[in-house]
Amino acid sequence: MTVFDHSLVPAGLQDPAFLATLAAEHGTPLFVYDEDELRARCRDYVANFGDGNVAYAGKAFLCTAMARLVEDEGLHLDVATGGELHVAMHAGFPPERIVVHGNNKSVEELDLALAVEAGRIVVDSFDELDRLEQLAAARGDRPQVLVRVTPGVEAHTHEFIETGTDESKFGFTVAGGVALRAALRVCESRTLSFAGLHLHIGSQIYVLESYRRAIEIVAALAAEIETKAGVPLTELNIGGGLGIRYLVGDPQRDLEEYAATVVDALQSAWADHGLRELPRLMVEPGRSIAGPAAITLYRVGTVKEIPEGRTYVAVDGGMSDNPRPVLYGAGYEVYLPDRIDAARELVCAIAGKHCEQGDILVADARLPEDVAVGDLLAVPVTGAYGYSMASNYNKVPRPAVVFVRDGNARVVVRRETPEDLVRLDEPQ
Repeated sequence: MTVFDHSLVPAGLQDPAFLATLAAEHGTPLFVYDEDELRARCRDYVANFGDGNVAYAGKAFLCTAMARLVEDEGLHLDVATGGELHVAMHAGFPPERIVVHGNNKSVEELDLALAVEAGRIVVDSFDELDRLEQLAAARGDRPQVLVRVTPGVEAHTHEFIETGTDESKFGFTVAGGVALRAALRVCESRTLSFAGLHLHIGSQIYVLESYRRAIEIVAALAAEIETKAGVPLTELNIGGGLGIRYLVGDPQRDLEEYAATVVDALQSAWADHGLRELPRLMVEPGRSIAGPAAITLYRVGTVKEIPEGRTYVAVDGGMSDNPRPVLYGAGYEVYLPDRIDAARELVCAIAGKHCEQGDILVADARLPEDVAVGDLLAVPVTGAYGYSMASNYNKVPRPAVVFVRDGNARVVVRRETPEDLVRLDEPQ
């Protein structure tokens, strides 16, 4: 018998009767966030890194309500596209606290970032530098620019979410002096202001020493910039990527340990290279704030036993609301809220409803043997890269999202309707 680990479920989402009520009122699939958990995680980051030094990575999960929650908690906001920037501005997020990312920003996206006076623009290529300098010159602006560098560090995570190696599509490689050339160009630019350096070595990182090695490499780069341009590095953004627990056996990475590791690495590396003043240290957590704060509720529609084979428990969602298992084999736990402590003797696959054999949410799930059609089923730790990566594959409407606080639920993203599926079609 395997016992489900209650710690994977936020405190505000552990009442099975309450979850049943939410499913009845709002339908399934349903993303349910514990708002107190979201806020607590924001505050923990601020407590460990300091006020004004934390930017929430909107790509993990972003909507108007989430942007306003992040603003309430005093965080900055990292956006990766013009669409995410639009959501931030729609929410009334202070533009000076916005960090604009993207490895292929269009002229329109850069122009929007300039127009709203975003606090930081992270440049990712020489082509983008060309575009940004031209736009800034035409507008008479002088935007604050971070140069994104790829330090060539192995992050010990899945290759699809590893972004700090020399082969990454992101940033300027430190190898070959490419990052140095980019930084010097910004330092010497008449239309851009050098705000500092940015790096992000990947996501779902458990090996904290990877951050230490990346900071050591960037310190050497900072020393070169100061020597050749006479400009000390005043800001270093090390991105996000701290790993979280999806499975019972996943390691627990303590936020205090993470903060202590990177601060110590910064102090040591700066001292080793004779750099006098430490730069402002910023981080950009996304997954580690949003991920553990939510669960997804599904309704079981079919239980299919294959003779001499596996058992499929099919639910009313799947890869359209959570593509991570299909994309890179991401693992999840699963449970029945009304029987959370029951013996879980049945080994089965939690299948989605889509026309793909690979549409499997949990390949080796454990559930009570009496799981049946109509049961409410929950998957925890789905607050990051679930809804934000959702699609309408097979023309399935995307789920609703609710925030729960003090036993009260509010819809922050409504469920799509069949009418939404044809809303953009040309009239015939």
